[in-house]
Amino acid sequence: MLDSLIVPLFVTTDLPPGADLAEFGELLAETMRELGPRDGGYQGFLAGRVFWLDQPAPAGPRPGPGGEGELRYAGMLGYLAAAGAGHTVRQVVGDVRRAIGAAVAGRYGDVGVAPAVFAIRDHDVRERTPDSALPVGTRDGAADLVGATRSYL
Repeated sequence: MLDSLIVPLFVTTDLPPGADLAEFGELLAETMRELGPRDGGYQGFLAGRVFWLDQPAPAGPRPGPGGEGELRYAGMLGYLAAAGAGHTVRQVVGDVRRAIGAAVAGRYGDVGVAPAVFAIRDHDVRERTPDSALPVGTRDGAADLVGATRSYL
């Protein structure tokens, strides 16, 4: 069995108007596949759920650049399995924060603030995830990481 560290996570960020929640979830999940430095990183696997933290704005012109509308506030609660021995929660969360920040900026551009990434308590993932949240997971993850993570769901 592969050594791994399981980290319960909460991720929040602003997204541009019209952003697709499922696409955002897929972006997060696939970003977790490889973490850490490029020349010595480690595999990751994310299993979680994404959801809106706000209500959609009414239709029609809205304030913002070009009248495009207001930013939406999205969240993800889930579990990340980080492969390998010797990782600390602080190190893994830092690697996740950098990876998600780069991925969100690359996909959506500058939304004004970097995504927030927090390690949270295990029971908070189960208790605070809305029933309407969409499931997300890293595709084709290492079997040991998938098994370790799914046991928490």
